[in-house]
Amino acid sequence: MSVISEIQRLKVHIGKQIIGQEKLVNRLLIALLADGHLLVEGAPGLAKTRAIKVLADGIEGNFHRIQFTPDLLPADLTGTEIYRQQEGSFVFQQGPLFHNLVLADEINRAPAKVQSALLEAMAERQITVGKKTYSLPDLFLVMATQNPIEQEGTYPLPEAQLDRFLMHVSIGYPNDAEEQAILRLAREEAKLSANQTASEPVKQESIFAAREEVLSIYMAENLEEYLIKLVLATRKAGAYGDDLAQWLQYGASPRATITLDRCARAHAWLEQRDYVGPEDVQAIAHDVLRHRLILNYEAEAEGMTTDKVVSELISRIAVP
Repeated sequence: MSVISEIQRLKVHIGKQIIGQEKLVNRLLIALLADGHLLVEGAPGLAKTRAIKVLADGIEGNFHRIQFTPDLLPADLTGTEIYRQQEGSFVFQQGPLFHNLVLADEINRAPAKVQSALLEAMAERQITVGKKTYSLPDLFLVMATQNPIEQEGTYPLPEAQLDRFLMHVSIGYPNDAEEQAILRLAREEAKLSANQTASEPVKQESIFAAREEVLSIYMAENLEEYLIKLVLATRKAGAYGDDLAQWLQYGASPRATITLDRCARAHAWLEQRDYVGPEDVQAIAHDVLRHRLILNYEAEAEGMTTDKVVSELISRIAVP
């Protein structure tokens, strides 16, 4: 079976159990293929936790869920050295970050030190305890969640730390037909007392091979220039309108350019095309740039959002 066939089979497996959240499923797979991490924001009960658990069932690897709370400590994530009296030495006890897939549930409920410990591990793919550094697994994906409804007692992520996430995905409620399908699926699972599992998990070697194919997919030079223009426009918005210049305080960093490139390639690859088109860049632009732009007070007072700014940039920059 080809690599693309295996990933498509995984996509079908997840789609059967996650109804009404096609965007979330797609972005999870893109994060897996682009070797990055995901921040998902949505109300409770929208299958955020379920999505990554189903993904974990479908691939070769282990999964761990961490419920972030105000009393959490960095060592609760990274692990700690334990003294063994019989041997007279310290032994490192690995924490939950030493798993392939990690769910950081309600990341904004933990204090800054804990958030920093997680985000450092995400960026460096390693953790340091004492004088020793420990490498995390080659296949390592963190999906962090935020609840937009209740903000009391939360610690918002600083903009510099938000930039570490590949994408910031905002999800909403399913429609009527999807809600009915969810209800029926819940009944079936209650009868079976177990979720469906993939017939054969996708091996990690297949995921690494898919990542290589994603990186080698063709992108025309003029499309590459368009992608760069889109990111540069967030820093020099005045070239595309005085209103944009008045709204934006800080634009996206070069990390956004790299991310947009990789995610657009992964999006095209999942659509089973051997080239990247403008539609791939535009489809992923909001999720890549949403958390990387900082609006000024005037923009917020006018009810502007980063999503609206990205939409304006897409409409004003000529497509090749």
